[in-house]
Amino acid sequence: MIRTDPETPDLYLTPVEDVFIRNHLGPHPRFDPDSWSLTVEGLVERPLRLDFRTFQGLPQTRFTAVHECFGNPLRPEVPTRAVTNLEWAGVPLAAVLELAGPRPEARHVWLEGADRGDFAGESGVGYLKDLPLDQAGAEVVLTHTMNGEPLRPDHGYPVRAVAPRMFGTNSVKWLTRIVLAAERPEHLFTTRLYTRVLPGERESRPAREKDVSSKLLTPRDGRHVPVGVCELAGYAWSSTEVAAVEVAVDDADWQPAELDRRGPDPSWQRFRFRYDLAPGPHRIRCRATDSAGRVQPLTGDRNAVHEITVVAG
Repeated sequence: MIRTDPETPDLYLTPVEDVFIRNHLGPHPRFDPDSWSLTVEGLVERPLRLDFRTFQGLPQTRFTAVHECFGNPLRPEVPTRAVTNLEWAGVPLAAVLELAGPRPEARHVWLEGADRGDFAGESGVGYLKDLPLDQAGAEVVLTHTMNGEPLRPDHGYPVRAVAPRMFGTNSVKWLTRIVLAAERPEHLFTTRLYTRVLPGERESRPAREKDVSSKLLTPRDGRHVPVGVCELAGYAWSSTEVAAVEVAVDDADWQPAELDRRGPDPSWQRFRFRYDLAPGPHRIRCRATDSAGRVQPLTGDRNAVHEITVVAG
């Protein structure tokens, strides 16, 4: 069941029909569960091929997590604001790896989807991502439901990987193959795209852990609102817990908002701020700080502070 925050109409869980869809490689694959299988190969003691019924019989877990698009890999600094909060269920990758038995020299997990197509000047390319073995084994879940229903075809049916603390690009849809390897794969979507140089660094790194970010949802951008005290609210998220959110109205100073704790799951956190709006137009901004000390930049990056305008009258 979709749960709503009791104090506002905004949804804590994003309805499946409102979840963004990003496909790199044209029409998505279509599977019949009876024909789908997942292979685990490479540096493993016991190569596997799991059919869907066997997969569903493995240990299951359920969790809620933010699902965020990193953005166009050709323009990695442009904000997208494409973010959702979803309840997932599936099999921990660790349970599958235990069955296969990683060999001592295995250092990386390659996750390969069934989609194929043309992208960024390359033809017939497949979708492939890689993660360090220790991190993938601890965090990744191979999911088959979203908000309590089977994955829809656009969202990776029948099985997709979900890396809860990472950008959506790492959550491979239509998953059919897992490879354990000693090295990272040289590939369009691993070493050539979805990389970036973080502030204060010189070397490019994969776009993995989410940035600290926040988004105003109440009131909606461009709305007319009554004059007087208005609740300004939204959600904040990061790869770790968000420690604080501030709100600024027009040219006033940043002021602390009330912020919910995150809880055990890597879901987003609601914030609220009450402000007495005078008649006329208003510019409203929010910025978050996470427990690692990262603060949203004012401008110039993909997670720059979110801004809306409203008219009180």
